[in-house]
Parts: sequence; structure tokens; C-alpha cells
Amino acid sequence: MSADSSTGRMPALYLGHGAPPLLDDPVWSGQLAGWARDLPRPTAILIVSAHWESAPLSLTASGAPLVYDFGGFAPKYYEMTYATPDATALAARVAAMMPRTEPVHQHVSRGLDHGAWVPLKIMYPDADVPVLQMSLPTHDPGRLMELGRRLRPLRDEGVLVVGSGFLTHGLPFLTSWQIDAEAPGWSTDFDAWAGEAMARGDVDELASFRDKAPGMPFAHPTVEHYSPLFVTLGAASDPGTPGQQVIEGFWMGLSKRSWQVA
Repeated sequence: MSADSSTGRMPALYLGHGAPPLLDDPVWSGQLAGWARDLPRPTAILIVSAHWESAPLSLTASGAPLVYDFGGFAPKYYEMTYATPDATALAARVAAMMPRTEPVHQHVSRGLDHGAWVPLKIMYPDADVPVLQMSLPTHDPGRLMELGRRLRPLRDEGVLVVGSGFLTHGLPFLTSWQIDAEAPGWSTDFDAWAGEAMARGDVDELASFRDKAPGMPFAHPTVEHYSPLFVTLGAASDPGTPGQQVIEGFWMGLSKRSWQVA
């Protein structure tokens, strides 16, 4: 796995970010760490997380404290830090790339949420790469792909564009919270459907998930963990080219399938 060999362009990723206990899971954390080692070293990271739904489009503030947007976990997770270098220059670059119809709000106090810092703490544990988080201003696949398209030039500047979600996220319908719990049918069905559509490069199929995907609405009773995929696809050099499926399998019965696009 590497940058586009013909252009030197960084890939773009859609990854499952799990929950804080992912940091203690040797299997999945090992997969994420190995993925990062195989990637070219980014100059910066722009990440869109399921856990920040905000319009107008908003950007995090460099140096702001982490957002501990979860409950019921061990105290140690609320004490973790991830202090990355200043990303102010990237924030200005992103704002300048947006049209007048997409105003950008520079948040003055919001830091990275767990959809960003949990996977990045595994992938880049030294916290030595600037990280900027961008909000999800919509769940419309077409509009998100257009946002990704506007971000595409960043990849030529060494920026790693990441959509962070979870390919299935039917938390209300889980019967077990064990990491190795058997995946329910709605999770395996949706996972297989999405994997096959991505292998064909069928963006229209992926965008029609509400009507065409098996396992709905159980796989996504709310869609914020699926939506970041469309930012990633929009940032692809050719959204219709099949992506590389880097991580597969299930965690607590939810699909951790993750992709890399050129």
C-alpha cells in the first residue's frame, strides 16, 4: 500500500474507529498500526469523524483539549492526551478551497473527538503529524462527495484525507458488548453488500444504501458512521475505481471493514 505511483499522491482512507477499548485490542490495533506503517508519511492529516455533525462546515482549533465524547468506560480513557503539531495552516488551506455556498466556521475551542484521536493514537502514536478535524455538515452523499472532490488537491501536498466511521453501527440492536461477539445477520449482510459494491467501484449503489442495502435500518439506525465514506470517495482520483479493502472482520459484532482509495 502506497501513494499513487504515477503521481505521488497520498491515498485517502475510510476506516472504522471503534471505541476507546480499541486501544487495548491487539488484533485491530495491530491492523491499524500496520496500515499506517505501509503508508507514505503524511505532511498532515485531515479527518472527518462521525462524531462531529455540524453545519456550517466547521474545523477544529489546534491545541484544544480532546473531546471525550463517550461514557461508561474506564477512567484511564478520560485522561488520555494526543497533542499534535499546529494545523492552522491546513485549516486556512481547507477554508480557501470551499466555495461561497459552503461557509467555514473556525471553532475556537473544539479539539479532536474519539472518532479521530482513538485510531490516530494507534496509527501515529508519536503525535508528530498535524491533525485537523472537519465536521460533517450533511449526510447527503452527493454533497459529501463534492466536499471530498474539493479536498482532493490536498493529497498532492502530502495530506492524508480520512473518513472515520464504522461500516455497521447498530448499537441499539446488539445483544452482547463483548469484542468477540458473533456478528448479527444485519451486520454481516450489510458488510458483504458494501464490500461487493466497493469491489465493483459502484458509487451509486453505495449511495443508495437506504433503499438497496440489506440489513437496513438495523445496520445504521442513524447514518453518521456511514456518511464519512462519501468524503473519502469524493477525494479519490476516480471514485469509480475499486478501492483496496485493507481491514475486514467484526468487532463487537460490528463491521470494521476499512478501505483505501487511490
